[in-house]
Amino acid sequence: MFKKAPSLTRLALASATLIGAMGCAGLASAQEQTVNLYSARHYQTDEALYADFTKSTGIKVNRVDSDDAGILARLKAEGAASPADVILLVDAARLGKGDADGLFKPIKSAVLEAAIPAKLRAKETAEGTTWFGFSTRARIVVYDKLKVKKADVDTYEELADPKNKGLLCTRSGAHPYNLSLFGAVTEHLGEAKTEQWLKGMVANMARAPKGGDTDQIKGVASGECGIAITNSYYLARLMRSDKPEDKAVVERIGVVFPNQDTWGTHVNIAGAAVAKNARNTANAIKFMEYLASPDAQNYFANGNNEWPAVPNLKVTNPALQAMTGGSFKSETIPISAVANNQLKVQQMLDRVGFK
Repeated sequence: MFKKAPSLTRLALASATLIGAMGCAGLASAQEQTVNLYSARHYQTDEALYADFTKSTGIKVNRVDSDDAGILARLKAEGAASPADVILLVDAARLGKGDADGLFKPIKSAVLEAAIPAKLRAKETAEGTTWFGFSTRARIVVYDKLKVKKADVDTYEELADPKNKGLLCTRSGAHPYNLSLFGAVTEHLGEAKTEQWLKGMVANMARAPKGGDTDQIKGVASGECGIAITNSYYLARLMRSDKPEDKAVVERIGVVFPNQDTWGTHVNIAGAAVAKNARNTANAIKFMEYLASPDAQNYFANGNNEWPAVPNLKVTNPALQAMTGGSFKSETIPISAVANNQLKVQQMLDRVGFK
């Protein structure tokens, strides 16, 4: 899903080229309106987002793609010379890291404050808010219907229960998607109980953590694993696929939205911020306000199988409907609190040997 983050040397060279190109473009036409976007979203369907924004506003989107870590490294390397206006990342932990490193500019927008729930944005200060979530994805559990009972995996806590020994598969514990889940569990259980939970998960591994979320799903379908953790949109992609092999995977597995009877399923976000050294701040805010519009929110839902961040928008994506039966209970803790637990979680992972 993500490209390998380039080295700082390559970043510096690329940045110099980008700065020159964007600068020249700005001089070429004093009337041309632009917004420079650094994006960790690599989904073809997002092209429609940018084209629609340009069509409706006349503001051209200049986009640079990397992964979350690469973008944050790039912003640090470029410093005050960075041409970036908007930073679009796909994980709360990374948004929290960028915020903590002082890479974002607080903004005030009545449109965004009205559209995006407080739990899906950074904590507001006197200067404004640094980042906002624009789409959500659930961290769910898939299981082998031939080996595992749904009732044995319907909470996150049960992933560490000895009854599931030798069944669990997951990607690296240090991946941002898992860091955010573990950060959420820390909010719910506290640090001591979360560390014991992580230790129990390590004891239940069917194999060492490896691969991405799709690999975990396929591992369950092949019988290599009995249980796996995945972001919901990876499963939705397989559910919407016409390939026979993908249909076979979906047929073999069951899906659980954990903790429906307690705190609810963990939900992560894709979100955006205005870069600290943005030259086109007004256009950046317009772009972010556009991302909260009904049209853009529907692109997120139907294009990449995510749920809108804006409440009460009808979702027509058939895979999301089939997966949830129309709705599910999500946790209510602020996503900013989850992001702030990242360092604690990384230390716990090291102590329990969660690779």
